[in-house]
Amino acid sequence: MWRLRWKQNGGGMALERENTIRVLVVDDHAVVRRGLLAFLESEPDLELVGDAEGGTQALELLGQLQSEGRPPDVVVMDLQMAPPDGIESTREIRARFADVEVVALTSFGDESRVHAALEAGAAGYLLKDADADEVAAAIRAAHRGELQLDPAVARGLMSRLREAPAVDPAAAMTPRELDVLRLVGAGKANKQIASQLGITERTARTHVSNILGKLRLSSRTQAALWAVREGLVDAEGDRQVPRSNAGDTSANESLDP
Repeated sequence: MWRLRWKQNGGGMALERENTIRVLVVDDHAVVRRGLLAFLESEPDLELVGDAEGGTQALELLGQLQSEGRPPDVVVMDLQMAPPDGIESTREIRARFADVEVVALTSFGDESRVHAALEAGAAGYLLKDADADEVAAAIRAAHRGELQLDPAVARGLMSRLREAPAVDPAAAMTPRELDVLRLVGAGKANKQIASQLGITERTARTHVSNILGKLRLSSRTQAALWAVREGLVDAEGDRQVPRSNAGDTSANESLDP
């Protein structure tokens, strides 16, 4: 089951407002959907355009909203659902609706599930005990092209990084690679890195690949957290890390920088 939703403006249907973020909620628990809908409807910059109880219904609703010219900007996606689950649904959404971001909202924070969601293209990962304000912040971050992690998830990834052998960045990387790593840690995508450093996007991607190899890391997320840990970027960025370019045909985060 899925439902379309419209904001009311006086007696008629509201037209889209500039700077409003359109949101679709997908969760197989009605009580979770109702809670999210009640909160998000109170946020002036967020517009609920629909809700669905599963991945198949979400894709159908996305198609209808797309045809009406009002697709969501962000989908809040439960991961633990009947097939297709949230990870497969996220992958399908990112493949079919490239401009739609997905924020994972789940009860499970194990590292394998986190990596699977990020590799599928999720632009955020939150646990269901997150505050409502954190959910709204993650939606806004996804809309800006940033990736926001639940604090508990970020701590787990940081802990795993601390177990890795220390690497001297000055000895392991060139000055240009350090420049790229700082921008990765600051949340910049390859296209933004290329523009800022005056290089091609392909060269930026190559630099990130070399950085991952030298640091013995497997993902862009880990590289960003490593940069935060080593003080290459401001500590205030320790919960927002960059996501891989979803438009890239090799967007698997563990393989494609």
